[in-house]
Amino acid sequence: MSQTGTQPAPAGSAARLRLKLGLVLGDVVNARDRLLNHPRVADLYPEYLFFTHCIIRASVPVMRCARDRALSIGVSDPVAAGLAAYLDEHIAEEMHHDDWVLDDLDVVGGDREALLARAPSPTVASLVGAQYYWILHHDPVAVMGYIALLEGYPPSTALIDRLIDRTGHPPEAFRTLLAHGALDEHHRLEFDRALDALPLSPAHETIIGLSAMHSTHTFARALAEVIDGAGLGRGG
Repeated sequence: MSQTGTQPAPAGSAARLRLKLGLVLGDVVNARDRLLNHPRVADLYPEYLFFTHCIIRASVPVMRCARDRALSIGVSDPVAAGLAAYLDEHIAEEMHHDDWVLDDLDVVGGDREALLARAPSPTVASLVGAQYYWILHHDPVAVMGYIALLEGYPPSTALIDRLIDRTGHPPEAFRTLLAHGALDEHHRLEFDRALDALPLSPAHETIIGLSAMHSTHTFARALAEVIDGAGLGRGG
């Protein structure tokens, strides 16, 4: 501890980003717990799958956009070059995960065609759309804040088991959660190593942190809409 009594900043960009995220993750935890404890959680689960699909189907396109923008900046920028290399590898790992959600929907008797025809809520559009704005009109490294949230906090086996028990749906309806629970621990380590390897300036860390905190707040609000029935297009 310094003589002023303040704690030193965590070493490494990834640690500093996790510290920022820790300040706002309570919103996501509260929304998650509301879903788990809802008396009609079984009926809400297909709506949760719709919410999940709206986000996951955009993951690869968002990352491709960020990679292409980083490549356009040129190899003379070491942050852009490192970002493009990380995203190029990560895109391959994330392909077709949206199809897993549709498979889960089939198990609970959902309608794929209806899901694909529904318009995502404005909140989800804000969650994803902010990334496109920052990527195209500011700095593509902003996408690292988005990825930090979506892949940095995988569901535990205990949490998934509780959701299976509460809904009464078969385990086959939770393939997406189970797979990400297993994969994202590895992805988090890869992400942290990649972020720490980038020669980030304070300005880079600021936009990454802004992206992460906006993503967290907006994700929590979109999840709350599932519970409150505020999402657009229900029954469409």
